[in-house]
Amino acid sequence: MSGMLSRRRFLRQSFAFSALAGFGALPSYAAAKHGGSSAGSRLLMIGDWGYEDFEAQTRVAKAMQGYVKEQGFKTEALLMLGDNWYGPLPGGVKNARWKTQFEDMYPKSVFDCPAYAIPGNHDYQTMPMSKVAAELEYAKTAGTRWTMPSLWYSFEFPVKKPLMTVIALDSNMPHADGRPNKGADFTLTPAQQADQLTWLAAELKKPRTTPFLIVMGHHPIFSNGPHGDTKVLVRDWEPLLKKHKVHMYLAGHDHDMQHLEFDGHPTSFVLSGGGGADLYKLKIDAAERGPMAERVYGFSELEVTPERLTLRHLNENGKLIHAFSKRPDGTVSLLSGA
Repeated sequence: MSGMLSRRRFLRQSFAFSALAGFGALPSYAAAKHGGSSAGSRLLMIGDWGYEDFEAQTRVAKAMQGYVKEQGFKTEALLMLGDNWYGPLPGGVKNARWKTQFEDMYPKSVFDCPAYAIPGNHDYQTMPMSKVAAELEYAKTAGTRWTMPSLWYSFEFPVKKPLMTVIALDSNMPHADGRPNKGADFTLTPAQQADQLTWLAAELKKPRTTPFLIVMGHHPIFSNGPHGDTKVLVRDWEPLLKKHKVHMYLAGHDHDMQHLEFDGHPTSFVLSGGGGADLYKLKIDAAERGPMAERVYGFSELEVTPERLTLRHLNENGKLIHAFSKRPDGTVSLLSGA
């Protein structure tokens, strides 16, 4: 137990604190400028978007469309990072919200690409039926871009000449003692939780030809927001990410935008939860544990070339608010004007 606690304390040391305290060499940060280019394959991501009052979702979606048109690139994928449907979804796949808040909100005319989805905790509500079951079923609808072949799965991006392997996970875990949730919420069963962990470990061990490795789940492993760090993911997933040198972990759940780096850790932790639900107040300042955390609506872009990943956070006006790049060897560079 003492070993686990000391390790967790080590991981929780912030970028700023580690640099000041001399805890050891951080990833190599460098101020750099990146003008953007059409050389890389690009995708956009949003989390916590399917709110019943979709005014903010509409603003973010319009900003996404405007950004793509202004930048003049083809979006090759969307990542839907969970909490896809807040509130009731009567009729499941037949509910009109699918057209209003997905198909029309992110139109095929702009986003003619797969929308890779994972479930969030609000998707795991029975209102009046299982929304997760509806999402899995909707993925079978002819002509839809909604892509959710199972609760956890993997894919390569881009489709042609892939440059990164993406592992999409279900982060909805039962209580630590195995008790199921009661009422409207439910989660993976303990058996499913164990099966996914076994699958994840095997998936990470597979030989891969892509230079980059990404994992995504709705719940953040580490977060400066009100939900804080997710203890079960710190216990079960974080050691695997570190062991296999995963380049980025992408999440939502807290309604804000974050980028966290930890001393000696190969993984950059990215949170993009500003897709449309009400915003949350941050509990930890980015100056304490960062380098970035902001309470704003917005979306994120991930661009990949053989040489580097570039992650950009943009607000609801499509304005760049933070960016960094990462090389295959793990070197991280904070960017300005990216």
